[in-house]
Amino acid sequence: MDPARTGSTAEVPLLSNQNSRTRENQWVIWRAVFNVSTTIIGAGIMSIPATLKVLGVVPAFVLIVLVALLVDITVNFMLRATYAGQSTTYAGLMKENFGKIGSLAVQICVMITTLGCLIMYLIIIGDVFSGKGEHLGVLQEWFGIHWWNSRYLSILLTVLLVVLPLVLYRRVESLWLSSAIAIILAVVFVGICSVMAIIAIVKGQIVRPRMLPELNSTSSFFNLFTAIPVIVTAFAFHFNVHPIEIELGIPGAMTSAVKISLVVCSVIYFSIGIFGYLLFGDSINADILVNFDTSSCGAIAISPILNDIVRLSYALHLMLVFPLLNFSLRANIDELIFPKKELLATDTKRFMFLTLILLAFSYIVAIAIPSVWYIYQFMGSTSNVCLAFIFPGAIALRDVHGLSSRKDKIIAVVMIVLAVVTSVITIAANIYNMIIGKSS
Repeated sequence: MDPARTGSTAEVPLLSNQNSRTRENQWVIWRAVFNVSTTIIGAGIMSIPATLKVLGVVPAFVLIVLVALLVDITVNFMLRATYAGQSTTYAGLMKENFGKIGSLAVQICVMITTLGCLIMYLIIIGDVFSGKGEHLGVLQEWFGIHWWNSRYLSILLTVLLVVLPLVLYRRVESLWLSSAIAIILAVVFVGICSVMAIIAIVKGQIVRPRMLPELNSTSSFFNLFTAIPVIVTAFAFHFNVHPIEIELGIPGAMTSAVKISLVVCSVIYFSIGIFGYLLFGDSINADILVNFDTSSCGAIAISPILNDIVRLSYALHLMLVFPLLNFSLRANIDELIFPKKELLATDTKRFMFLTLILLAFSYIVAIAIPSVWYIYQFMGSTSNVCLAFIFPGAIALRDVHGLSSRKDKIIAVVMIVLAVVTSVITIAANIYNMIIGKSS
């Protein structure tokens, strides 16, 4: 037997297997990209156009890029510390560095952030289906106002028929398909806005956007800082880093998935920001969906069918994002209440109890509270800024595994100082605007 031929035939399946593993690894990374991107985008996409109105196009673009770069750095801090230690959760990572106080701080912030977002998602879904105030929802425009398309019932049916089946998945990796659909819906949303803006430009129906902010009063200056937490919240996904990374099973793959996701989300954010702002100008609302209501579209003629497609695609997008945030919320509450119990996914009784309680609570609060914009800004200047910047920076400074370079520590210090100063000014700006609003 010819040894050369023997070697040749032996190498073929080895190369084939290697190529197969490479393709499989790439597919796994892209599935992680879907989950990370879906966690990032969430409801933040609807508020980005309003930040361009406040900040101007150029500062908003710079801030989006800066926040994305800082988020990449902070996630890198977290992943390096995780690989060097034994932690499998964000809370566990903080416990390694700062003990039980650090773990508790993360758990509280994650619960505030994720629960607040879940409640906001349900409120927005209710707005889309059943309207708010003088604005009619999709169901009311189609069928008129009836008891069966009321706000409380439309949200309840959404929770029972769409959200509940998705939150019953016990592995976050199982949500990759719904995450991929959510990303597609976000792209559709951006695409429709882009086409409408281009048509408006051709017809001469837009006003030239402001490149820089207007600073003609104390109020306008403080308003600049109310836009910052919106962008910070729009990029917050640190609470899902560990669940997604653990299920990848490929060393270093999470770093690639995060970088790709941040690029994708930055492009989506700036696209919807600039096209949404071009489309509606200074009449843009904090929730851009309100601008797609037929009663508030202004000079831009929006076809009823296109209007409904935009609102429904966004509502479905939020339904598909909901289980990802719920996954982190449920895991953190379980880790806080039952720290010594077996894994939540293996205990059906505990899993179902926490799942149903969280859904019921989110539904009740979403019905009771008509708007969560102040809560949204509160999260962006407190819990989200802690999760995204302050805690990862503190981990780099603590450096229990000796991984941080001098450059890392300088970046961490600057980042923490900027985060704290910006948060304090943002909270002061919100208080100032509330006082001015009451007195006027």
